[in-house]
Amino acid sequence: MESQVRGGTRWKRFAVVMVPSVAATACIGVALAQGALAASFSVSGQMFKVTASRLEGHDFVQYGAIDTGYDMKGGKAAHAVAVSGFKTADITNMCQSVVTPDLPLVGTVTLTLTAGKDKPVHADNIYIDVNDLDADATFSQIDIGVAAGQTKKGIHAGDAANPFGFAQQADKAVLTDVSQHAWATTAATFQLSGLHMGLSSGAHECQVTH
Repeated sequence: MESQVRGGTRWKRFAVVMVPSVAATACIGVALAQGALAASFSVSGQMFKVTASRLEGHDFVQYGAIDTGYDMKGGKAAHAVAVSGFKTADITNMCQSVVTPDLPLVGTVTLTLTAGKDKPVHADNIYIDVNDLDADATFSQIDIGVAAGQTKKGIHAGDAANPFGFAQQADKAVLTDVSQHAWATTAATFQLSGLHMGLSSGAHECQVTH
């Protein structure tokens, strides 16, 4: 996927891509775990699932936007999303899964990333392009109905946001038992403590753990 909000690359099918556009490898995983790299996650033509037992974020903004990119057949595609942004976020028991069906000679395969079990994942200037979200949420000093181009909480909403559209912002947001489907995630810095990446046969989406 390519995100109009923050720019991007033409994403290949079943790929996890780190800025600057290198395939995920063990050494890249180590660098991310040490907070050394910015990161982008996207899968062409597919949503991926992200779960967490707790997400605590500061300087929260949320607004509507359109992600544009390519579907799994190479055609152009557009998706309406709710972009959630945090200036800083700490995430406990994070799991991200991508199920890719019907690969030639292989069948259905699931890519899973887990981190933050013993020490929370930390992210700076993180954006999540969400299609669906379930969670228990508490917001502090929330301001609802702010024009999307005029949010004030430390993160610019971006050129793709409708300046007359609905948006909200808050000083702090705490989400528990988080389960969401997203088209893309980007962060200026993503520090993934206890990172593990694995491939498995079949469909095995992440589930909320406590």
